[in-house]
Amino acid sequence: MGPEDRVFLKAPQMFFAQKLRRGKDYAPNENYLAAEPFTRQFYEPALSLLGPNLKGIIFEQEYQRLSERTGPVELATQLDRFFSAIPRDNKYHVELRTEAYLSKPVIDVLRKHGAGVILSHWTWLPALRMQFAKAGNRFITAGRQAVIRLMTPIGTRYEDAYAKAFPFDRLIEEMIQPGMIPQTAGLMWEALRNDVELNIIINNRAAGNAPLLAQKIIGEFVEMGRKRSETIKGRQ
Repeated sequence: MGPEDRVFLKAPQMFFAQKLRRGKDYAPNENYLAAEPFTRQFYEPALSLLGPNLKGIIFEQEYQRLSERTGPVELATQLDRFFSAIPRDNKYHVELRTEAYLSKPVIDVLRKHGAGVILSHWTWLPALRMQFAKAGNRFITAGRQAVIRLMTPIGTRYEDAYAKAFPFDRLIEEMIQPGMIPQTAGLMWEALRNDVELNIIINNRAAGNAPLLAQKIIGEFVEMGRKRSETIKGRQ
Protein backbone atom coordinates (compact mmCIF):
# COMPACT_ATOMS: atom_id res chain seq x y z
CA MET A 1 0.00 0.00 0.00
CA GLY A 2 1.06 3.54 -0.68
CA PRO A 3 1.14 6.30 1.93
CA GLU A 4 -2.29 7.60 0.87
CA ASP A 5 -4.04 4.21 1.00
CA ARG A 6 -6.46 3.49 3.85
CA VAL A 7 -8.16 0.27 4.96
CA PHE A 8 -10.88 -0.85 7.33
CA LEU A 9 -10.33 -4.10 9.21
CA LYS A 10 -13.08 -6.22 10.72
CA ALA A 11 -12.26 -7.38 14.22
CA PRO A 12 -12.34 -11.18 14.52
CA GLN A 13 -15.69 -12.63 15.55
CA MET A 14 -13.98 -14.39 18.44
CA PHE A 15 -13.86 -11.04 20.24
CA PHE A 16 -17.30 -9.61 19.44
CA ALA A 17 -19.72 -12.47 18.73
CA GLN A 18 -21.74 -13.87 21.61
CA LYS A 19 -21.78 -17.27 19.91
CA LEU A 20 -19.49 -18.97 17.39
CA ARG A 21 -20.32 -21.66 14.88
CA ARG A 22 -19.20 -25.12 15.94
CA GLY A 23 -20.01 -27.49 13.09
CA LYS A 24 -23.74 -27.12 12.40
CA ASP A 25 -24.48 -25.52 15.76
CA TYR A 26 -23.50 -22.40 17.70
CA ALA A 27 -21.73 -22.43 21.05
CA PRO A 28 -21.14 -19.65 23.62
CA ASN A 29 -17.97 -17.69 22.92
CA GLU A 30 -15.63 -17.64 25.90
CA ASN A 31 -13.68 -14.72 24.39
CA TYR A 32 -16.75 -12.51 23.88
CA LEU A 33 -15.71 -8.91 24.68
CA ALA A 34 -12.38 -10.12 26.05
CA ALA A 35 -10.46 -6.86 26.21
CA GLU A 36 -6.93 -8.10 26.91
CA PRO A 37 -6.85 -10.79 24.16
CA PHE A 38 -8.38 -8.33 21.69
CA THR A 39 -5.70 -5.76 22.45
CA ARG A 40 -2.78 -8.18 22.42
CA GLN A 41 -3.78 -10.52 19.60
CA PHE A 42 -5.47 -8.12 17.17
CA TYR A 43 -5.29 -4.39 17.94
CA GLU A 44 -1.56 -4.04 18.66
CA PRO A 45 -0.46 -6.23 15.70
CA ALA A 46 -2.84 -4.36 13.37
CA LEU A 47 -1.40 -1.00 14.38
CA SER A 48 2.14 -2.32 14.07
CA LEU A 49 1.56 -3.74 10.59
CA LEU A 50 -0.59 -1.01 9.08
CA GLY A 51 0.29 2.16 11.00
CA PRO A 52 -1.36 5.22 9.40
CA ASN A 53 -2.90 3.06 6.65
CA LEU A 54 -5.40 1.70 9.21
CA LYS A 55 -8.45 3.94 8.93
CA GLY A 56 -10.99 2.00 10.94
CA ILE A 57 -11.83 -1.17 12.84
CA ILE A 58 -15.28 -2.69 12.41
CA PHE A 59 -16.91 -4.65 15.22
CA GLU A 60 -19.74 -6.74 13.78
CA GLN A 61 -22.18 -8.27 16.24
CA GLU A 62 -24.28 -11.13 14.91
CA TYR A 63 -28.08 -11.05 14.96
CA GLN A 64 -29.55 -11.97 18.35
CA ARG A 65 -32.75 -14.02 18.40
CA LEU A 66 -35.46 -12.74 20.71
CA SER A 67 -35.45 -15.91 22.83
CA GLU A 68 -31.70 -15.62 23.51
CA ARG A 69 -31.30 -11.86 23.46
CA THR A 70 -29.54 -9.80 26.10
CA GLY A 71 -31.49 -6.65 26.94
CA PRO A 72 -30.23 -3.32 25.56
CA VAL A 73 -29.29 -2.02 29.03
CA GLU A 74 -27.25 -5.13 29.79
CA LEU A 75 -25.56 -4.96 26.38
CA ALA A 76 -24.75 -1.30 26.98
CA THR A 77 -23.12 -2.26 30.30
CA GLN A 78 -21.06 -4.98 28.61
CA LEU A 79 -19.92 -2.63 25.84
CA ASP A 80 -19.07 0.09 28.35
CA ARG A 81 -16.85 -2.36 30.22
CA PHE A 82 -15.16 -3.54 27.01
CA PHE A 83 -14.45 -0.13 25.49
CA SER A 84 -13.23 1.15 28.86
CA ALA A 85 -10.66 -1.65 28.97
CA ILE A 86 -9.25 -1.51 25.42
CA PRO A 87 -6.99 1.30 24.10
CA ARG A 88 -8.84 4.54 23.47
CA ASP A 89 -9.00 5.14 19.71
CA ASN A 90 -11.14 7.04 17.21
CA LYS A 91 -11.13 4.15 14.72
CA TYR A 92 -13.81 1.92 16.27
CA HIS A 93 -17.11 1.37 14.42
CA VAL A 94 -19.83 -0.98 15.68
CA GLU A 95 -22.36 -2.78 13.49
CA LEU A 96 -25.35 -3.97 15.54
CA ARG A 97 -27.39 -6.46 13.52
CA THR A 98 -30.27 -6.57 15.99
CA GLU A 99 -32.76 -3.73 15.58
CA ALA A 100 -33.62 -3.69 19.31
CA TYR A 101 -30.02 -2.70 20.07
CA LEU A 102 -30.30 0.49 18.03
CA SER A 103 -31.50 2.09 21.25
CA LYS A 104 -30.52 4.99 23.48
CA PRO A 105 -28.61 3.01 26.17
CA VAL A 106 -26.37 1.33 23.60
CA ILE A 107 -25.90 4.38 21.38
CA ASP A 108 -25.08 6.55 24.41
CA VAL A 109 -22.32 4.15 25.48
CA LEU A 110 -20.79 4.07 22.01
CA ARG A 111 -20.91 7.85 21.80
CA LYS A 112 -19.27 8.06 25.24
CA HIS A 113 -16.32 6.02 23.97
CA GLY A 114 -16.07 7.79 20.62
CA ALA A 115 -17.17 4.71 18.66
CA GLY A 116 -19.23 5.00 15.51
CA VAL A 117 -22.55 3.28 14.78
CA ILE A 118 -22.59 1.61 11.36
CA LEU A 119 -25.71 1.87 9.21
CA SER A 120 -26.15 -1.49 7.52
CA HIS A 121 -28.40 -2.56 4.65
CA TRP A 122 -28.76 -6.12 5.87
CA THR A 123 -31.19 -9.02 6.16
CA TRP A 124 -32.89 -8.38 9.52
CA LEU A 125 -32.38 -4.63 9.89
CA PRO A 126 -34.80 -1.84 8.91
CA ALA A 127 -34.10 0.59 6.07
CA LEU A 128 -31.03 2.84 6.31
CA ARG A 129 -33.11 5.96 6.95
CA MET A 130 -34.93 4.26 9.81
CA GLN A 131 -31.62 3.25 11.38
CA PHE A 132 -30.47 6.85 11.01
CA ALA A 133 -33.66 8.04 12.73
CA LYS A 134 -33.08 5.64 15.63
CA ALA A 135 -29.72 7.36 16.15
CA GLY A 136 -31.47 10.73 16.44
CA ASN A 137 -31.17 11.61 12.74
CA ARG A 138 -27.46 12.16 13.05
CA PHE A 139 -24.33 10.15 12.42
CA ILE A 140 -22.73 8.57 15.47
CA THR A 141 -19.14 8.91 14.32
CA ALA A 142 -15.64 7.87 15.27
CA GLY A 143 -13.28 10.78 14.66
CA ARG A 144 -15.83 12.42 12.32
CA GLN A 145 -15.88 9.20 10.28
CA ALA A 146 -19.11 7.29 9.57
CA VAL A 147 -19.68 3.96 7.82
CA ILE A 148 -22.50 2.50 5.72
CA ARG A 149 -22.34 -1.19 4.77
CA LEU A 150 -24.49 -2.44 1.88
CA MET A 151 -24.52 -6.17 2.53
CA THR A 152 -27.71 -7.97 1.43
CA PRO A 153 -31.25 -7.04 0.40
CA ILE A 154 -33.48 -6.56 3.43
CA GLY A 155 -35.37 -9.75 4.20
CA THR A 156 -33.00 -11.95 2.15
CA ARG A 157 -30.80 -14.48 3.89
CA TYR A 158 -27.07 -14.69 3.20
CA GLU A 159 -27.23 -17.94 1.26
CA ASP A 160 -30.15 -16.76 -0.88
CA ALA A 161 -28.45 -13.44 -1.66
CA TYR A 162 -25.25 -15.30 -2.57
CA ALA A 163 -27.11 -17.65 -4.91
CA LYS A 164 -28.88 -14.78 -6.67
CA ALA A 165 -25.74 -12.64 -7.00
CA PHE A 166 -23.27 -15.34 -8.09
CA PRO A 167 -21.04 -15.10 -10.16
CA PHE A 168 -21.06 -11.37 -9.26
CA ASP A 169 -20.45 -10.15 -12.82
CA ARG A 170 -23.56 -7.99 -13.31
CA LEU A 171 -26.27 -6.13 -11.44
CA ILE A 172 -29.35 -8.18 -10.60
CA GLU A 173 -32.20 -5.68 -10.88
CA GLU A 174 -34.58 -7.72 -8.73
CA MET A 175 -32.10 -7.45 -5.85
CA ILE A 176 -32.00 -3.64 -5.95
CA GLN A 177 -34.60 -2.61 -3.41
CA PRO A 178 -36.29 0.77 -4.03
CA GLY A 179 -34.85 2.59 -1.04
CA MET A 180 -31.26 1.39 -1.01
CA ILE A 181 -29.71 3.65 -3.66
CA PRO A 182 -31.60 6.92 -2.95
CA GLN A 183 -31.24 6.52 0.81
CA THR A 184 -27.51 5.89 0.50
CA ALA A 185 -27.07 8.91 -1.78
CA GLY A 186 -29.23 11.05 0.51
CA LEU A 187 -27.13 10.11 3.51
CA MET A 188 -24.02 11.07 1.53
CA TRP A 189 -25.47 14.57 1.18
CA GLU A 190 -26.41 14.53 4.87
CA ALA A 191 -22.81 13.72 5.75
CA LEU A 192 -21.50 16.57 3.59
CA ARG A 193 -23.80 19.05 5.30
CA ASN A 194 -22.56 17.92 8.70
CA ASP A 195 -18.85 17.77 7.86
CA VAL A 196 -18.75 13.99 8.29
CA GLU A 197 -16.60 11.76 6.09
CA LEU A 198 -18.85 8.89 5.03
CA ASN A 199 -17.26 5.58 4.04
CA ILE A 200 -19.49 3.22 2.03
CA ILE A 201 -18.58 -0.45 1.95
CA ILE A 202 -20.41 -2.46 -0.72
CA ASN A 203 -20.71 -6.23 -0.92
CA ASN A 204 -21.45 -8.10 -4.15
CA ARG A 205 -24.41 -9.72 -2.39
CA ALA A 206 -26.20 -6.37 -2.13
CA ALA A 207 -27.16 -6.36 -5.81
CA GLY A 208 -24.89 -8.70 -7.77
CA ASN A 209 -21.82 -6.54 -8.44
CA ALA A 210 -20.33 -4.00 -6.03
CA PRO A 211 -18.52 -1.68 -8.53
CA LEU A 212 -21.62 -1.38 -10.73
CA LEU A 213 -23.80 -0.66 -7.68
CA ALA A 214 -21.30 2.02 -6.65
CA GLN A 215 -21.72 3.64 -10.06
CA LYS A 216 -25.49 3.76 -9.62
CA ILE A 217 -25.13 5.34 -6.19
CA ILE A 218 -22.75 7.97 -7.57
CA GLY A 219 -25.21 8.69 -10.39
CA GLU A 220 -28.03 9.16 -7.87
CA PHE A 221 -25.82 11.39 -5.72
CA VAL A 222 -24.96 13.62 -8.69
CA GLU A 223 -28.62 13.79 -9.78
CA MET A 224 -29.68 14.81 -6.27
CA GLY A 225 -27.07 17.56 -6.37
CA ARG A 226 -28.35 18.79 -9.73
CA LYS A 227 -31.93 18.94 -8.45
CA ARG A 228 -30.86 20.77 -5.30
CA SER A 229 -28.96 23.29 -7.39
CA GLU A 230 -31.95 23.89 -9.65
CA THR A 231 -34.23 24.35 -6.64
CA ILE A 232 -31.87 26.96 -5.12
CA LYS A 233 -31.64 28.82 -8.45
CA GLY A 234 -35.43 28.79 -8.72
CA ARG A 235 -35.75 30.51 -5.36
CA GLN A 236 -33.33 33.30 -6.25
